[in-house]
Amino acid sequence: MAIEKPELVNSLNKCLGNTVVLYFKAHGHHWNVVGNDFAQFHEFFAEIYEDIYSAVDPMAENIRKLGAPAPYRLVEFARSSDIQDSQVGQNAMAMCKDLYDANDIMLVCLNTSFDIANESKEQGIANFLAERIDMHQKWRWQLNAFLTSEEKANYEF
Repeated sequence: MAIEKPELVNSLNKCLGNTVVLYFKAHGHHWNVVGNDFAQFHEFFAEIYEDIYSAVDPMAENIRKLGAPAPYRLVEFARSSDIQDSQVGQNAMAMCKDLYDANDIMLVCLNTSFDIANESKEQGIANFLAERIDMHQKWRWQLNAFLTSEEKANYEF
């Protein structure tokens, strides 16, 4: 099977890498958060990583629908991701800021892929991406709700 629409494949590969890296970041924050609001943030971060994980398989399958192999090695995900690794300790607010910033990178990637999918007349892929954009906009809103302007300034990385 020949690879169709290589620009879309490349964009989806980047989104898949970002998805996997963001998943591990959210899951790691879930494991490591401490403090008075531990239970709230532990559960909140679980909601985020579970949602993100649910997108991994469909993202890879959309790449396969275009005739390309889906990446599967961690090194491939890390290489294709725009999301940087960071050390935020165990502070819930620092973790929220870290996820907020990474989620914004994810939104840029998803929107770029969405535009390419529409231009390529790949409506099924565009619909999937639109649903992911909606979920990441929800995470952006909710993460932002935790962070005051002062906290955002204090946790610049």
